Amino acid sequence: MDQPIYQVSQVNEYVKALLDGEPILQDILVRGELSNYKAYPSGHHYFTLKDREGALRCVMFRSQAQRLRFRPENGMKAIVRGRVSVFPRDGAYQLYCSGLSPDGVGDLAVAFEQLKAKLLEEGLFDEAHKKPLPRYPETIAIITSSAGAAVHDMIRILRRRYPAAKVVLLPVRVQGAEAPAEIAGAIRYANRWNVGDLIITGRGGGSIEDLWAFNDERVARAIFDSDLPVISAVGHEPDVTISDFVADARASTPSNAAEIAVPDQMELLRWLRGAGDRITQAEETKLQLCRRRLEALAQNRVLKDQLAFVQDRRMLLTHLQQRLGDLSSRGVGEKRRKFSALAASLDAMSPLKVLSRGYAVARSEQGIIKSYRDAPAGSRIEVALGEGTLDCTVEKGRP
Repeated sequence: MDQPIYQVSQVNEYVKALLDGEPILQDILVRGELSNYKAYPSGHHYFTLKDREGALRCVMFRSQAQRLRFRPENGMKAIVRGRVSVFPRDGAYQLYCSGLSPDGVGDLAVAFEQLKAKLLEEGLFDEAHKKPLPRYPETIAIITSSAGAAVHDMIRILRRRYPAAKVVLLPVRVQGAEAPAEIAGAIRYANRWNVGDLIITGRGGGSIEDLWAFNDERVARAIFDSDLPVISAVGHEPDVTISDFVADARASTPSNAAEIAVPDQMELLRWLRGAGDRITQAEETKLQLCRRRLEALAQNRVLKDQLAFVQDRRMLLTHLQQRLGDLSSRGVGEKRRKFSALAASLDAMSPLKVLSRGYAVARSEQGIIKSYRDAPAGSRIEVALGEGTLDCTVEKGRP
């Protein structure tokens, strides 16, 4: 038999060489749906890319996976970039991925929505956690790049609006891989050493990539954990970052943040002048009332004639005495008339009146005799007449 016989590994190596020699397979874009996506502790990611007709095994090594800005999920439509080759040990061909992006939208947009949903569910955006901004801050900590135009705009506006406030700059990078850690660290530093009453953090406008440091989870959690109130001032009016949702207040621009942070000294001066005018007017009104009262008191007869008060009270006392005498006289007369009427009634009912008309009253030692039985024959009785009495002896009693 002249046909050569190959080892399995030789066949796998041969197929690998064929695939590796095909230019189109060395940098290919493949669209499909993510399935069985797993990220291992080693940092490597394994998944399957599939469509209606087939499936393709994929691997993304740790060095490439670390550059992902979003979290791949099963069922997500994606476009994968990489090279197709064979792993000789098991003879299976697979796509070695160098890049992965959501199909139809950018990876940063997906990462933004994923982190937003996660922090929203944890309650980092709740209004209940928002701290009020101090009305008259003494010191303001600005966390931004010292080289950008934003910091100069903020300092200029702060000095113009409220020069009484002290400004402390904590310079950090606001763009690049190191920026999120520096921003979060500066926020923690400001809280630990209490460098101000208020924190402003942000930067000027730019692309979504330029602003991405303020969409980082580390920065969001540092803002949420801050005991000092934080104003987020990132980009321009249309730009919205995760920091804006977590911060205690959002400014449309860094300049707007400076306006929010402090009151306007001109408005304060106008208010103070108005308050001074109102106080002066109130005191003048009070003085006028006191002056009119003093003038009225000065015209009082008591102050002009010191004895007038005594004389008035004496006249009042005399009048009261007269009234009291009249009331007393009327009372005595009324009581006398009642007494006379009662005396006449009593006199009319007196037994003496009856006796004066020829009647008599017989009494024994036991009292008035009301029956002949009370005076048996031979008993001594006394008979009271209208004039005098008779001592008598009873000879006989009859009914």
